[in-house]
Amino acid sequence: MAEQADQAFRHAERFVEFLRSIGRDDLPERVIQQAKACVLDSIACGLFGSRQPWGEIMAANTLEESASGPCTLLGRADSLAGAPAALVNGTAIHGYELDDLIVGAVVHPGAIIIPAALAAAEVSHTSGLRLLLGVIVGYEAMARVSLALGAEPSQRGFHVTAVVGPVGAAIAAGIAMSLTKEQLLAAIGLACSASSGIKSFAGGSGGGMVKRMHAGRSAEAGVRMCQLAVRGFTGPRAALDGRFGLLEVFGGKTANAERLCESLGDHWATDDIWVKLYPMCGGIHTAAQLLERLRGSAPLRVEDVQAVRIGVSKFAARNNGDATPVDTMGAQYSIPYCAAVALLADPKDPAMFSDRALARPELRELASRVTLFVDEQAEAVYPNKLGARVELKLRGGEVRTSAALDAHGTPTDPCSDAERRERFLQLGSAALSPAALNNVLEVIERLDALPSIRPLSDALRG
Repeated sequence: MAEQADQAFRHAERFVEFLRSIGRDDLPERVIQQAKACVLDSIACGLFGSRQPWGEIMAANTLEESASGPCTLLGRADSLAGAPAALVNGTAIHGYELDDLIVGAVVHPGAIIIPAALAAAEVSHTSGLRLLLGVIVGYEAMARVSLALGAEPSQRGFHVTAVVGPVGAAIAAGIAMSLTKEQLLAAIGLACSASSGIKSFAGGSGGGMVKRMHAGRSAEAGVRMCQLAVRGFTGPRAALDGRFGLLEVFGGKTANAERLCESLGDHWATDDIWVKLYPMCGGIHTAAQLLERLRGSAPLRVEDVQAVRIGVSKFAARNNGDATPVDTMGAQYSIPYCAAVALLADPKDPAMFSDRALARPELRELASRVTLFVDEQAEAVYPNKLGARVELKLRGGEVRTSAALDAHGTPTDPCSDAERRERFLQLGSAALSPAALNNVLEVIERLDALPSIRPLSDALRG
């Protein structure tokens, strides 16, 4: 047992050493460009999320209680110290189920890594390239730690994004701050004890606002643990995958530390990014997209639809079948409700998940006509792909069917640069003017060449 634990620790240390060693010359150009696109997309989500109730509440509470500092708050002229800024921005970015996913690992990296790396870079007055390096290694960390945990945490009801988030945030912030190896190991050791988050938000009784906060708390923890480590606060070196470490405690029988270093340097997590075009759980996107296409260019009427059958994985069929959600979070995790929106309205419109939309009787009625089943093909590829098979039966007797393994926005069917730009301008308009948004676009385009992060900070404040 001791030998196995030591071997696991060597995997973790090799992993950390590799991430610390990465420089611009070690990275394919596509990884740099994708990292910039991830920054842009997360900022867009954060600007939109900053205007949602949970974004407003978190900002107001944190501004009232926290120390001032140089760090940007998305959508606001105010600034804060590093850790509280990461809390506010992470909550905003994760605020409407629009932030990116890593396929296979099924975690939301942008809502955690971007606010942590941005806050750390602003505190450290570092370069744009250093920020991007923090983003790249943070994405690697979240993907690889999630894969090393295996399926058990999610099956037991943990929100894996929030479990691996503090570690990813600590690594991202630590690289942005140029921590020494010992400081970074200490920060990771501390961050492992901040891992938490249960999926009660998807339990069917109303999710409230807590999931939005999971990302913010993770980003906050990562920055704070790095700041503590710089001051000499130490943590257990083997906290990631040693005895009673993160992998053992949360991953249990499915934990595999070897996955931390699998194809290290050959495969990059940024290649697996999924840009979410629908404000709903990623596991529902494929079905929503198929139904939107089957209905045609115009929404249907509720009386046009007799029944809808949707085939998904066992996990989705078991956990996303609530046909009567009571709040925004519940609606975003409900396959029946999202299916109704895809057929009767615009499933890309965040307003369709508001309390007002939830009260619309035609959406409720159609959601009750949706039946879920386990599709063999969708089950076979889960969780590496989130496939679906749909059957739309119309009142006149016509039956339309379709199936797919991936939604648009995933690595196999990625968004174009033009789509990403349009998405940024659309979401960002919730908080910034068109001129300010174009300024942000221009700054991020040359982010890797900026000797200081200051131009980005200035642009984000409008």
